[in-house]
Amino acid sequence: MGEYLPRSTSDVASRMDRQNGTEIDFETFPWKIENFSKQDTKNLRSRAFRIRGYKWRILLYPLRNDVEHFSLYLTVAGSLPPYGWSRNTYFKLALINQVDGNRSIVKEAQQRFNGGYRSWGSFFMNLKDFCDSEQGYLVNDTCIIEAHICVSDNNGSILSDQETESSDGSSRYSQMEEEVEGSDLTLRDLLVFESLGREAAAFLPLLEEACTWHPSLLLSQRKNSSLFKLWAFTSLGQVLHVLKTRKVKDMNEDECNHLQGLWEELVRASGFKLDWLEPHVQSALGVKVRMERTVAVNELKDRVVALEIKMERLRGELAAAEDEFEVARRELVEARTGYMEIDLNAELGYAMF
Repeated sequence: MGEYLPRSTSDVASRMDRQNGTEIDFETFPWKIENFSKQDTKNLRSRAFRIRGYKWRILLYPLRNDVEHFSLYLTVAGSLPPYGWSRNTYFKLALINQVDGNRSIVKEAQQRFNGGYRSWGSFFMNLKDFCDSEQGYLVNDTCIIEAHICVSDNNGSILSDQETESSDGSSRYSQMEEEVEGSDLTLRDLLVFESLGREAAAFLPLLEEACTWHPSLLLSQRKNSSLFKLWAFTSLGQVLHVLKTRKVKDMNEDECNHLQGLWEELVRASGFKLDWLEPHVQSALGVKVRMERTVAVNELKDRVVALEIKMERLRGELAAAEDEFEVARRELVEARTGYMEIDLNAELGYAMF
């Protein structure tokens, strides 16, 4: 399995080499998922693997009833140092066709991963086609995914494994090893779901998805008490639920105040690093002002449209009146031909002699 590389994937690597004018030596990590139908596809990810001295992980986009596509992500495993970590990475993600290697789907990219940009993903195919065994991607309830990765320094030079090691022979990333290993945590490891109550059922899937993409949420709560963890994740879940379920038209003053209160308390006391979420919250909080302006603009649009309709009607009436006038004018001209005007107020009179 580890040496299985379809010809189509190798061809893609050659194309990328020619485009960049340099020879890129990819390292490959194969991920074989057996008994796929029995897996928890809402939180399916590979084990952490090391390439070029850094740990990575493949994530399968959470598959739920409301998702109709199969997508894959490459992400840096575990927490990152807050500053100074940056790597240019050439990589490919491949969904292997086990019937015809030439039909394997490969997505390639060059990205700079850092503390603020830790994952990249792409749509691969419709979920219905993926689940059809005759298509060749899910055969005997097994699928095969590969990651091909090459890391360069910030100047674009390709790094070898030796160049990513520090002078004492340990990885530059080794100081984060404990946190990296901690990234195998799941929300179920920290919380007893039954203690969340019925209302949590609405936001629990959102929490699990957030923790999949941001393992630091779990790492930050490892040493806290059960009650604090319960409060922190419940508060985060409530914020996510508002952002997920509310529409723009719903964000009146009460809703904005409610979200503002939830967010301020969450930021102040939870201990979560929420840089990734803050822009979305601030955007939602600004909706009320934008919505009021949108309503005003829409009202003006409606007024302009109504006036345009009125003017069009009046133009039609004017055109009809002009046509009627022209007909009447011609008839008047014809009627005046050979006509002698008389005084209608003159007496008829009669003669006596």
